[in-house]
Amino acid sequence: MKVLGVDPGLTRCGVGVVDGVAGRPLTMVGVGVVRTPADAEIAQRLVEIERGIDAWLDEYRPEYVAVERVFSQHNVRTVMGTAQASAVAMLCAARRGLPVALHTPSEVKAAVTGSGRADKAQVGAMVTRLLRLDAPPKPADAADALALAICHIWRAPAVNRLQQAHAAARRAASATVPSAGTRRTAPQKGTR
Repeated sequence: MKVLGVDPGLTRCGVGVVDGVAGRPLTMVGVGVVRTPADAEIAQRLVEIERGIDAWLDEYRPEYVAVERVFSQHNVRTVMGTAQASAVAMLCAARRGLPVALHTPSEVKAAVTGSGRADKAQVGAMVTRLLRLDAPPKPADAADALALAICHIWRAPAVNRLQQAHAAARRAASATVPSAGTRRTAPQKGTR
């Protein structure tokens, strides 16, 4: 499974591609950052992020895209920029028909370090170890993007099984319950 991880941000949007399956050694395919100038208009910055992510999708052809789920912070301006960059990443993937998974920062940290409260240095160190790199990717946004891809590779099989089980349960429940449009009628008098 080849996954593009995206750590969204307006100034630095981390991107990283990891290939592998759960339980086997993983391989880093590519890592980098899509940058935009802080003094540019927001709309132009979003176009630059779109172009950058599209270029990564063209070059690496991932099967899945994993994006960090935006969470509430005290700085509304930061949250808005992150959410906008996140939406651009999801849009780029959706245009190509690629499945998109959202993972919270604590899910990613827990997946790669064992602790949902790990700091950036711990995440970078574990990404370096898991991908057998010589040094942690710089800046931290790039390491975070690789961590997102790793998290998705490791979590996807379990999530897929849960989704399939829920879908099967819904199908079974709908097959045993009459639909709202179905009326039961009493037998007519005089008929058997």
